Amino acid sequence: MDHADVLLIGGRAGVGKTTVAWEVSALLRAASVAHAVVEGDFMGQVHPAPAGDPDRSEITENNLTAVWANFARLGCRRLIYTNTLSVLPEATGMFERAMGAGVRIARILLTASDTTARERLAGRELGSELEREWEGSVRKARLLDQRAAPGTVRVATDGRAVADIAREVVAAGGWPEQANRCRPAWR
Repeated sequence: MDHADVLLIGGRAGVGKTTVAWEVSALLRAASVAHAVVEGDFMGQVHPAPAGDPDRSEITENNLTAVWANFARLGCRRLIYTNTLSVLPEATGMFERAMGAGVRIARILLTASDTTARERLAGRELGSELEREWEGSVRKARLLDQRAAPGTVRVATDGRAVADIAREVVAAGGWPEQANRCRPAWR
């Protein structure tokens, strides 16, 4: 059986997860490595929270399972998934259930200083959410630093070009070596 691979890109708000994921995707496209990209934050964006699912983890998993099933039906075997807390050990179960028990997981924790993250958030959050996002970013940065799963690769983003960060992430994920491993039918 050919197992799926997932590259988890986690990190505090303002660290550059989505930007880096899109650059990783560009690098993989240039190398003809078939893949899909999912912005994990969108998998649970529903208000109010579903009954019995206050942290929206069940709806997130159900949505990931459905989206991955569609990609897998097309022959896709690689997923780039961004979400703040995706590199925590407890996230493993969701990916095993959604993508299959043999899923290979590479965890990347993007890091940034408080100054860098605050500047990025101030440029991004133009509405009423800046202070809430900032407080959550600080809290989650500390949580991630303490609890990231063993084997998580930390990649600093302060003062670096996105292309350089993406190259480091791709190398840490091991995907260049696997480029010819499984070419989806939809490629």
